[in-house]
Amino acid sequence: MLKIHPSGYYAWCSNPESERAKENRRLLGHIKQSWLESGAVYGYRKVYDDLQELGEECGINRVYRLMRADGIRSQTGYAKRKYKNGGRPSVVAPNHLQREFDVTEPNKVWVTDITYLRTYEGWLYLAVVLDLFSRQVIGWSMSSRIDKELAMNALIMAVWRRKPAKEVMVHSDQGSQFSSYDWRDFLEEHNLVQSMSRRGNCHDNAVAESFFQLLKRERVRRRTYATREEAREDVFDYIEMFYNPKRRHGSNERLSPIEFEKWHFLRLQGI
Repeated sequence: MLKIHPSGYYAWCSNPESERAKENRRLLGHIKQSWLESGAVYGYRKVYDDLQELGEECGINRVYRLMRADGIRSQTGYAKRKYKNGGRPSVVAPNHLQREFDVTEPNKVWVTDITYLRTYEGWLYLAVVLDLFSRQVIGWSMSSRIDKELAMNALIMAVWRRKPAKEVMVHSDQGSQFSSYDWRDFLEEHNLVQSMSRRGNCHDNAVAESFFQLLKRERVRRRTYATREEAREDVFDYIEMFYNPKRRHGSNERLSPIEFEKWHFLRLQGI
């Protein structure tokens, strides 16, 4: 027999769960909702930010403990490639960016790159253009061919969306798509200054590389695409429905790219 006083046993029967446990259970529901809405990629810091927006009064350590106890964790992986040498400078354009990734305003520096996604139909290639200020994907293009049109279409979308009034630096690697005469002529016609990484050095274009790591870690590696069209729809959903409007960034005061730019312009109006 358990050595428990009868009054204590009957009290437990009438109210077996403490107020703290009830509150933890309620908070855990919000935590799971935030985590699932992120595509099951958020860690406790970004989930905590979502709870703060909901008006929940709880500490970040409490969120960490609840997520850990329930087995909820962020997506991690894809280690960075390491290079011993800096690489040769480009003969087409100098490296104007020089890894100065902290930008003070939108439409000052754009970065662009190309990656590939595996499908049962073959490779699907993705080109993106990001605004370095907010990390927002402002242009993208997908194709079964990795050619200059792939890169050009992403840049054309970026120019059409942003319509920059001032000179913009466009930084890329030394791929043939970014060395073509058509690419260089388009940059010159639209007041865009070309900048190129050193050969074989991904760290010179780390922000674009980081976006591709996020895309593959948070979405692509957990799916097997039967067709290129299926992959294209999923990438569109990630960029336009999650990454740009919702995904929080530490470099953006833990705001999404779109919200960070809105905050920037509201702050300028208040000055």
